[in-house]
Amino acid sequence: MLVDDWSAVTPVPTHALPTLPPPPDAYNVHRDQHTPLIIDNGATHLRWGFATSSSPRYGPNAISKYKERRNNKPLLLFGDAIDVESGAKAQSRSAWEGDVLLNFDALENALDYAFVNLGIDTPTVDHPILMTERLSTPLHSRALTTELMFEQYSVPSLSYCVDGIMSFYQNNNAGRDSPFTADGICVSFNTASTSVMPILNGKGILSHAKRIPWGAMQSSEYLLKLIQLKYPNFPTRVTSVQANWMLQKFCDVSPDYQTLLRTLKDPLKLKSSGVIIQFPYTLPTAEEKTEEELARIAEKRKEQGRKLQELAAKTRLEKLVQKENDLQHLVTLREARSDEGKRDWATRLANEGFDNDQELDDTIKRLEADLKKARKKEAAEGDDNLEEPAFPLVDVPDADLDEEGLKEKKKQKLMKAGFEARARARREKEREREEKMKEEQREADERESDLSGWSRKLREEQDALMTRIRERARRKVALTDRKSAAAQARMKNIANLASDERMSKKKRKTGGEDTFGADDADWAIYRKINTAAPSDEEEEDLNQLQLIEQKLLAHDPTFGLHETHAAISAQRSALMDSFKPRYEEGDVEGSTRIHLNTERWRVCETWFSPGIAGVDSAGLGEVIQNVLSRFTDAEKGRLVQNVFLTGAPSQFPSMIQRLHHTLRPLLLQDMPINIVRAADPTLDAWKGMAAFSMTDEFKTTGMTKADYEEHGAERIKKWWGSNWNNAFGS
Repeated sequence: MLVDDWSAVTPVPTHALPTLPPPPDAYNVHRDQHTPLIIDNGATHLRWGFATSSSPRYGPNAISKYKERRNNKPLLLFGDAIDVESGAKAQSRSAWEGDVLLNFDALENALDYAFVNLGIDTPTVDHPILMTERLSTPLHSRALTTELMFEQYSVPSLSYCVDGIMSFYQNNNAGRDSPFTADGICVSFNTASTSVMPILNGKGILSHAKRIPWGAMQSSEYLLKLIQLKYPNFPTRVTSVQANWMLQKFCDVSPDYQTLLRTLKDPLKLKSSGVIIQFPYTLPTAEEKTEEELARIAEKRKEQGRKLQELAAKTRLEKLVQKENDLQHLVTLREARSDEGKRDWATRLANEGFDNDQELDDTIKRLEADLKKARKKEAAEGDDNLEEPAFPLVDVPDADLDEEGLKEKKKQKLMKAGFEARARARREKEREREEKMKEEQREADERESDLSGWSRKLREEQDALMTRIRERARRKVALTDRKSAAAQARMKNIANLASDERMSKKKRKTGGEDTFGADDADWAIYRKINTAAPSDEEEEDLNQLQLIEQKLLAHDPTFGLHETHAAISAQRSALMDSFKPRYEEGDVEGSTRIHLNTERWRVCETWFSPGIAGVDSAGLGEVIQNVLSRFTDAEKGRLVQNVFLTGAPSQFPSMIQRLHHTLRPLLLQDMPINIVRAADPTLDAWKGMAAFSMTDEFKTTGMTKADYEEHGAERIKKWWGSNWNNAFGS
């Protein structure tokens, strides 16, 4: 099936250059006011701003140290500014390595940009800081971040919180003056992980929290790998940015993934579920030729084809004559077996290149089979005129002929041999025709006497032939994988052939002659190595299968077209064409298209079944079940009445429905479930932090410089929104 009618094609968006960041606000408003400064240090984006702002400033959390070539000045670029300089992209770095904060020089540069962008012009940052850290952050990351804040920026106090809990706070807080007492389960979808945190009476029970090592970054990489596997020769490089765009725009969670896959087995439904992404392309400029030039080129190709056909016919005839002579010689040799002694016969066999009688008989059978096929071909291509032409020079002695006469005599001998070969082929064909008529009559009698038995026998033959054809196709596919058993067996054959009859070093130095190819049988080595190469047997099997199916269609009323090999292959091909449609050769526009169908749901399914992507981890449903198992039934009821989703992947349209279908069988029948999504999954964590920092409770959560010097950089104060590891207080 060639694709020729696709209407919904989405072009890949062009990457626009970033705009200038907004100018810093007037710092005088916050000077000496100790306004809390909120920093959401995410692995993808850094968000910062004063707590009194309605929304944060933000940018990609990456920096690049780059030397500008024109003025030879070093530049420090942050966020979107990296895309302005093409050379800066290769040198960009992030403070995060996956899910761990490691590159603190990059973090320092990013914070420098954030503070300058806020207009802070004082030697120190005289504002209390509320900053996010990942769930159960490594103490090394926390220690260096704390040290950076107190030693480099001299902040008056520093508080840490978990972003998912603060997003939960933003969406469930009753008010600034009201105590926070909400219950629920916070499912936080992060860049490189997904966290499940139970919250009771407004406090995160982080001793029961769990984390899955799968996030939006891994999903984007997985989608990119699936595309590269599906389109290994795609003419345009698919970038990680484009893969992330496709993940956000086209992918979704299936409420029932297994049922969806069974539905997509229908080629029409698979085709209708797909989306098409068009990548940029350039149409080639074709050189126009005049009609005279086109006619001249066509005539030249026709003449070349005719010469090749003549050369092939001559070569084929010479090989046929040679095989007939070899067969006659070997038959004469076999007939002489009874006239010689056992020892003399063994010596003669060895001189002829045979190890035993069986090898001689096998060679004769093989030559007879080859001659039979060659004679059939010659008879089909030969002239129907049976009148023997004259060959006057064949019986003339060579001594009586000049040079031209000798050439003509050689030509007439070949022509005579070809005529005799075609005559033998005709006789053989006539004999086979008679045998075929007898076989057809015998088969007709068998069919009339026992139709069901005749049909059953032909169906068994059809199944055997189809199995053999499928096995050949399977071997071809297996040979493309170098780790498969078929490929390893092929390499073993190559090694064995290389070790057989190896030429000695002395012979190689003296220029020993390589006689490979002198015998046509030498080339059978390649067929032995590549067992999946096309062969005459494959063509014979297909012809025999077609003949059997024609007989069944003609005489068996229970055998339909849908049971033929062509129909079964076409059905499978229709499914493959829907999965990865084909375009006509030379279609530049079609060759730069990517068709997404099953990948749209497969990538998102990894949150519930990480094993699909090779990750040894429990899925989201199992993790939530494990967390709930640590609470009483009453507490479970309070938790599942507010299952809160936050983070960019929570915006997949069917995420709530899928999570509901996953949790419902795990709970009591009369236990209600309520799943909600954050009002703004990407900014609610920062907004919740800003709202909390304006409360009186915030002042009791921060580490001061004195606490830092007393307890060390790894310690933090424990409060309801912070991590518990290495924390002190209540």
